[in-house]
Amino acid sequence: MNNYDYIVAGAGAAGLSLIAHMIHSGQFNDKKILLIDRSPKTQNDRTWCFWEREPGLFESIVHKKWNRMWFHGVEGVSRLHEVSPYLYKMIRGIEFYEYCFNLIGKHENITVEYGTITKIQSSDSGTFVLFGGRQINATYIFSSISNVNEYARDGHYFLWQHFKGWFIQAEKNLFNPDEATLMDFRIGQENDTRFAYVMPFNKNKALVEYTIFSENRLCDEEYNEGLRNYCSRWLLLKNNEYSVTNEEFGMIPMTNYEFPSSHHNIIYIGSAGGKTKASSGYTFRFIQKHSEQIVRSLVNNGSPHLRQQDKKFDFYDSILLKILAEKKLSGAYIFTKLFEKNKMIEVFKFLDNETSVGEDLKLISSLPKTKFIGAAFSHLFK
Repeated sequence: MNNYDYIVAGAGAAGLSLIAHMIHSGQFNDKKILLIDRSPKTQNDRTWCFWEREPGLFESIVHKKWNRMWFHGVEGVSRLHEVSPYLYKMIRGIEFYEYCFNLIGKHENITVEYGTITKIQSSDSGTFVLFGGRQINATYIFSSISNVNEYARDGHYFLWQHFKGWFIQAEKNLFNPDEATLMDFRIGQENDTRFAYVMPFNKNKALVEYTIFSENRLCDEEYNEGLRNYCSRWLLLKNNEYSVTNEEFGMIPMTNYEFPSSHHNIIYIGSAGGKTKASSGYTFRFIQKHSEQIVRSLVNNGSPHLRQQDKKFDFYDSILLKILAEKKLSGAYIFTKLFEKNKMIEVFKFLDNETSVGEDLKLISSLPKTKFIGAAFSHLFK
């Protein structure tokens, strides 16, 4: 029977970030740590985009960063925003995995194993995983494994943010590599919330993403058609004027489901711990904040259990999700009003859950008051 101080279940962004923060702190070299994932991370299977004011732990592997961002909404709203003191950043999955596993490989106290975890349990009698026919005990287990079917329980709002992206190379120079497009709602909405975003790497290479908030995903050809139409109409690229060098697909749950932070000595991380922003789908920065908090608590208190966080942002997210899920207003209209009347840096701060009540009220007042107040009361007294 094996015994570890910490088991990290899942080598995605949450699990690898937590271990990287532990290593960076220099306080865990005497701890036995086991990282378990289903298979090695050898593919560039995703990109993470996020904004930061200060260089983060993964600054050395940031693939590209932008300081000016376009927003294109409905009703002719189109604006280029300076986002200083923030920078909008992109990290490629393969470079993140390589960085983290190279870091892990330098520390003999960390073991990596691959396979399927069949059970995770914690009670007064012990904390363990069943893996490869073995019971492996630990003081704490950090798990990013979750059951999506739990999210859609009665009384909770649930949408998928699903997207397909093309890495394109155009025959002509048409991009400004210093300006990215955060949201472009000038595409057909089809009674959903749909937008494109464009992340240019140089004058003729970019990631173009077609993103939807809805209950169900599309068939693959529908994403392709959306991307082709966007490239044709808004990038002015005919089909024979660019090539698709790579593509990606993802689905992110957007829900006000009340994720447990822990169960006995199982600590939930990543989306399983509610670190996906319910109203936007952004996750990477919340994972970094959570990892920092866990490491600080372990060092200072000897425990990863954290205090309950301020619930006001969960309430805001629930209201927006209710309006989108019940189609009270279109997402395109809501986001247009938000970015038309506020600076993008103010929206970034709000979406980072870092605004004061006064700042909250300023942003919320730019939205359709009747619908949001009605949704707020309906949600409170549901």
